Amino acid sequence: MNILYHSTRNNDKKITASQAVLQGLAEDGGLFVPERLPALDVSLDALKEMDYQGVAYEVMKLFLTDYTEEELKYCISHAYDKKFDTEEIAPLVYADGVYYLELFHGSTIAFKDMALSILPYLMTTAARKNGCGEEIVILTATSGDTGKAALAGFADVPGTRIVVFYPKHGVSAVQEKQMVTQRGGNVRVIGITGNFDDAQTGVKQMFNDAALKAELKEHGFVFSSANSINIGRLVPQVVYYVYAYVTLLKNGKVSAGEPINVCVPTGNFGNILAAYFAKHLGVPIAKLICASNTNKVLFDFFKTGTYDKLHALDEQSGAFSAERKFMLTGSPSMDILISSNLERLIYLVGGCDDAKDKALMQELKEKGAYTITEEMKAKLADFVGGYADEARTAEKIRTLYEDTGYIIDPHTAVAAAVQEDYGKASGDRTVTVVASTASPYKFARTVLSAIDPVYAGKEDFDLIDILNEKSGVEIPQAIEDIRSAKVLHDIVCETEEMPAQVKAFLGIYTS
Repeated sequence: MNILYHSTRNNDKKITASQAVLQGLAEDGGLFVPERLPALDVSLDALKEMDYQGVAYEVMKLFLTDYTEEELKYCISHAYDKKFDTEEIAPLVYADGVYYLELFHGSTIAFKDMALSILPYLMTTAARKNGCGEEIVILTATSGDTGKAALAGFADVPGTRIVVFYPKHGVSAVQEKQMVTQRGGNVRVIGITGNFDDAQTGVKQMFNDAALKAELKEHGFVFSSANSINIGRLVPQVVYYVYAYVTLLKNGKVSAGEPINVCVPTGNFGNILAAYFAKHLGVPIAKLICASNTNKVLFDFFKTGTYDKLHALDEQSGAFSAERKFMLTGSPSMDILISSNLERLIYLVGGCDDAKDKALMQELKEKGAYTITEEMKAKLADFVGGYADEARTAEKIRTLYEDTGYIIDPHTAVAAAVQEDYGKASGDRTVTVVASTASPYKFARTVLSAIDPVYAGKEDFDLIDILNEKSGVEIPQAIEDIRSAKVLHDIVCETEEMPAQVKAFLGIYTS
């Protein structure tokens, strides 16, 4: 059945899936949601006999209903190909009682490849379908991984340009090197002096700037997004949770209908929202464990029903009293205080009430906080919030390595620690899948320092070689490619200069 999309802040104006992919963010600042959440029309037993590409089609066809079968299969086959270093695309690895869903086997060794490998195909197909004559300008803020994956996906794609903003001092050395060495005649990487939230806010302001968009249109350009606010990013992420479950089913690790828990390291909330969508498709997911690092705004929200970006919860008093400080951590992709995709969940648990959602988001903008109703909070019963600070994260990296020899990156370690703590506190022994979101090679310094502080003083690429010796896992080509790569992007700007930088890249100069 055909599914249309509308903004979380306006139920009335409906557009097709391809139009939503093309537009990225709704004109009113809201996020596109399907008018209803679909259900699988193929049994899990049938899905377990399919490869990743087959599962991807069966899931994505339910959401992207105005793409033809031929168009969608073309996008899938060209996305999930030899750029992944394993035929499984997203393998499951068992270690210390849980299954790690390795989402980092793509060309930039982070989970963002899972969606950003296909988004350029979905977007250029959407442009053809909708007669888009303008050149598409992908505008993206990144906390580390989205940027490189988007750059790699869109580099030299005809009819597109891409501008990525990242916090200059808020990503790992490898993350930054991956971005600033990106080749392509249509790409631009810009550091900002603020944090990720500043970059994300700046990008959203440009999307909502009618005068800027009109000026771009006059010069033949139109904005779109590669962040997880784009429904074309979110839908492909649903696939790997379905695939994980049917893989467990196929391998006899769960029986038909047996529920699993899913634990996801969470920043912008897109990855765990995809698991929530998978649950609504019909995948037997019991608990959705939302793992935060020291920037625990989501933990505080699930505990209290109040989302407060300005004040942190004092767990002893139960009050939001202390100033919430933005912390730079060893898991930088989670260093976020404004989790944009949470708005989609708020809309859904609010009974799809667009006026209510709009009012809450206005409160967040004006007051820095909002509180949901008890009725809405009751609908979040499937979610469990948890967090791991820097010491606990490092401890988990070290103990997992010492006990099993398996090495995980710091984002995955946050989730692994939260899952372990939740299991001990609750006694819940449900089979659990932990979303493993990045290769440890991307964060070699943090990983090896956790295993043994003796490594802290060594050079970054010396650490890569040491990690290779310890893990026995081949150094990814993505790392080898940047060892001696030339820096091609060295612009750093203030947040208020972001629009001017975009126009300069596009050759638009105000007289």
